[in-house]
Amino acid sequence: MTDTDEVKRAQRNLLNKLLSERNQHPDRIAEIDAKLTDAFSRNVAVLVLDMSGFSRLTAHHGVIHFLAMIHKMEQAATPAVEGNGGQIVKQEADNLFAVFPSAQLALEAALDIRRATAAMNMVLADELKIRVSIGIGFGQTLLLEGQDFFGQEVNLACKLGEDLARADEILLTDAAHKTLPGSDYEFSQAEFDIGGLPVKAWRYQGRMFSQTMSSHFMQGLASQLPQMTRKS
Repeated sequence: MTDTDEVKRAQRNLLNKLLSERNQHPDRIAEIDAKLTDAFSRNVAVLVLDMSGFSRLTAHHGVIHFLAMIHKMEQAATPAVEGNGGQIVKQEADNLFAVFPSAQLALEAALDIRRATAAMNMVLADELKIRVSIGIGFGQTLLLEGQDFFGQEVNLACKLGEDLARADEILLTDAAHKTLPGSDYEFSQAEFDIGGLPVKAWRYQGRMFSQTMSSHFMQGLASQLPQMTRKS
């Protein structure tokens, strides 16, 4: 077992211990909540990515096609996340979950992912093209690094990315949108009903100035494109 695995196990054990104490000692809820907050709460941006049209393609082409498309998505997303200061928390099937120090970095990562998938799609057959929908939130989050995260903004970002955003669309929660530089990006407001509650979100439309991808991200993408071309 690696040091990283030990840290992850220690985090999970501490979380379970504190939650168990909370359930057993309702008179100590405030004290235990403070411990949970101190140990795990982080003010971060969360990015949730979903591969659009994936279930239909998988049903038609089978499980190997399923795995190959996920692998291509990883090749696009990982350099974009890491090149913009983010950390991948987990991946589940065709969904990817990441955290960033700010909503702006999460948005820049989302834009780099879209550019990367567009570059990939230029050399891929139609049935292999990757299209993603992305939701971004920002706020206090209980984070188990490299394992999982929990919070209202996580829930909203998941809903936006997995259920409400269309292919190649980026939706931000109101909290994430409020932290962005006002003159750098263009958005349109969107209203959704989530569980019977009206929720305001923001649909990315474009930027107010030209921007190239980060050199770190470009190097990562360049290293992957020859492999993608040979495999497609």
